Amino acid sequence: MDLQLTLILHKAASQCPQQRALHYAGQDFSYEAFTQRVAKLAQVLHQHGVGANDRVGMLALNSHRFVEFYFGTWWAGAVVNPVNIRWSAREIAYSLDDCDTQVLLVDDQFLPLLPEIRQHSRALRTVIYAGNGTAPPDLPSYEELLAGASPAADAQRQGDDLAAIMYTGGTTGKPKGVMLSHRNLLSNALSVLIAVPRSSSAIALVCAPIFHIGGWGMVLQSLHSLSTLVMLPMFNPQTVLQAITTQRATEMFLVPTMLKMLMEHPEFAQHDMGSIATLIYGAAAIDESLLLQAMRAFTNARFYQAYGMTECAPVTSILAHEDHLPQAGQPARLRSAGRPVAISHVRIADTENQELPRGQVGELQVRGPHVMQGYWNQPAATASSLAQGWMHTGDGAYQDEAGYLYVVDRVKDMIITGGENVYSAEVENALAELPAVLMSAVIGIPDAVYGESVHAVIQLRPGHELTEEQVITHCKTLIASYKCPRSVEFRSELPLSAAGKLQKFQLRAPYWANHTRKIA
Repeated sequence: MDLQLTLILHKAASQCPQQRALHYAGQDFSYEAFTQRVAKLAQVLHQHGVGANDRVGMLALNSHRFVEFYFGTWWAGAVVNPVNIRWSAREIAYSLDDCDTQVLLVDDQFLPLLPEIRQHSRALRTVIYAGNGTAPPDLPSYEELLAGASPAADAQRQGDDLAAIMYTGGTTGKPKGVMLSHRNLLSNALSVLIAVPRSSSAIALVCAPIFHIGGWGMVLQSLHSLSTLVMLPMFNPQTVLQAITTQRATEMFLVPTMLKMLMEHPEFAQHDMGSIATLIYGAAAIDESLLLQAMRAFTNARFYQAYGMTECAPVTSILAHEDHLPQAGQPARLRSAGRPVAISHVRIADTENQELPRGQVGELQVRGPHVMQGYWNQPAATASSLAQGWMHTGDGAYQDEAGYLYVVDRVKDMIITGGENVYSAEVENALAELPAVLMSAVIGIPDAVYGESVHAVIQLRPGHELTEEQVITHCKTLIASYKCPRSVEFRSELPLSAAGKLQKFQLRAPYWANHTRKIA
């Protein structure tokens, strides 16, 4: 049996056709009905010129249609390009053009961005309205198109066929399209299910954005388990609390920032969290005090930390619930990223790519059937990241004698803020467009809510002036708001080596002096 992702729906529609697959905004969809809608969407895509390996995009909040978009695109034999909803119109247009995405599904929330996206995009030719209301006069309606379509036959792709291009930030300042195959995504979902078992009676609350692979991974794992998805458009603490109690959700995936906001909501204590049996957290490191607080608040929950990245589809290791607790004289391993999942092989290597012994810090490298095929149209970046058959994560880590991973530093110049990756080069490129800026350095500094926040250190040209507000406002016109500096520092000069290389570690050092790790 090959590993095409649509097998999940074939199995579900055959084994439990009337079981509830998905709940969204008061609507329930059985596995049979959901699969029929997916097959009809594939036919709609064919009617709009989508063929094998073509790219289809979606720019929307979470909904049942977003899940249908993934599977309908695969059913049609095409490739998904789920668009980051937090990007600026120019960034969105870049991702569409980079992988020649000609068909885009858009919901109500992002219709206002459409004129600017079209202005900047060369590739985009067809937009389908996929919102909850009435379609604008100039756009075809998703629901009307489905109503008039017949189910298409499943294209039945092969395991090594491309399934998704998921964009992540780039060290050069341009997003990179991570190419993930059907085998990459499905093998990773299966390996997570080995570590975090689920039953068909589970009810998964999905509030993390599913354009991100972290949120989407939860969807894949739940559907493969024949369980039920409760979809929320986005994370809102009050809405999440209400959904947990009314839907009796049994599991959810949260970024640490979400977990903190949820527990700090004034109505948290008024809601019964007893139904939550599995709580997975990841996408950013978690503060130990926050984790202990969460374990006290969700008394019936088993906690799991998932560590990974888009390039690994996404999970590399999991810290099991048992490892969150002291055992037989062994303290809890709350600072660990866990042990590799079943399909994931890891090593710690030095700068010469030689494996280091246990306990020594080096770059964490990964290989296995979940590791990406490469970066879209970027052979040099692909060759560098997949050198010698290993995925070079850019994370500094060590592995103890029991095989547990500890991530302690970041080799690549990247910041993780609220679960979002920000490459310093993206921000520095935006700053460079300010005439007053001679040189800039963007670093991550500790933040109690977001883990890390983006901090810009700027050296001005002689005779020029800038304010923090002007810098931040300028950046918001070019890049996503989460990438923009939250704080700005002006210096007469930046630290350089004898060779003229910027010494960012000197800028970071004072901020991280009292922390055990050099990253959040």
